[in-house]
Amino acid sequence: MTRRFAGYAALFDRPDRGGDIIRKGAFQGAKADLPLLWGHDARQRIGTICHLAEDDKGLRIIAQSDGRSVRIGQGLSFGYRVQQAQRSGCGAYRELTRIDLLEISLVAHPMQPLARVIAIQDPDPPQETKHGL
Repeated sequence: MTRRFAGYAALFDRPDRGGDIIRKGAFQGAKADLPLLWGHDARQRIGTICHLAEDDKGLRIIAQSDGRSVRIGQGLSFGYRVQQAQRSGCGAYRELTRIDLLEISLVAHPMQPLARVIAIQDPDPPQETKHGL
């Protein structure tokens, strides 16, 4: 069963569990032709990223899962290479200002706790039935 869903793979200006903060503009130039993986495992490609874009909140994605169950609130994460970063105030956090995006994954425990699936499209919307005549 194919299922489309939307969510945030990253949120701006919020520290993650690893001590990184992603700044708006970090994903500039990222393309949606990325794999959707299960738990960052390249052997478990479970779909495709159909659309991605930065908005005021973070990196919003629309993806299509091929056969894997997806639920609202499920964690999202991404694989990347840092292109540009700097330390903020006394080196407390690393600010990521340019990222080379490699993949997006469904995960049980995202590095950014608020990076989650926020909407799911029903693959088989109910059909209207007509009675009579």
